Amino acid sequence: MVPTGDKGMPGSRTPIRFSQNPPNRALIAMSTEKATFGAGCFWGVEETFRHVPGVVDTAVGFMGGTTEDPTYSEVCTGRTGHAEVVQVTYDPEKVSYRDLLDVFWNAHDPTTPNRQGPDIGMQYRSVIFYHTPEQEKEARTSKEEMDRSGRFGRPIVTAIEPAGTFWRAEEYHQQYFAKHGGGHCRTVW
Repeated sequence: MVPTGDKGMPGSRTPIRFSQNPPNRALIAMSTEKATFGAGCFWGVEETFRHVPGVVDTAVGFMGGTTEDPTYSEVCTGRTGHAEVVQVTYDPEKVSYRDLLDVFWNAHDPTTPNRQGPDIGMQYRSVIFYHTPEQEKEARTSKEEMDRSGRFGRPIVTAIEPAGTFWRAEEYHQQYFAKHGGGHCRTVW
């Protein structure tokens, strides 16, 4: 349940729609699309998506809660309602949304509500935030196919929700593994 009203956190910053330091703004402005995924600790998930050919930028942040401009510390309280997410900017001529969904399913356990490995809490929930009706349809179809396949041995609990404001996490979280090397946070448990 997402906290509302006075049970939420105050937040402190302003929304950023994409990475402040993208590798090529002209390329991003040309013909790219956004995809946003929550699959547990965003450090490992971002690292996974960063290496997908056709992905031109990634940013970690928060989405799906009630607190405007939350900080990482606020999200960790569980009182903002936000999920840790990776916003992926990609070139649909080089990688399809369906391909990104496959990366998403392979990067985490979509059968555990509010948990990935040792990380427990609403911020670690499995969620796909869609930006277009086409993304919604593809995400729902993909989830149904994965569920029917029995691949995970349990029902998939991944939520599929419309994308709201993406609140970029503090800079020290961006490309964390590229800056600091591995850590306890990883994908595929």
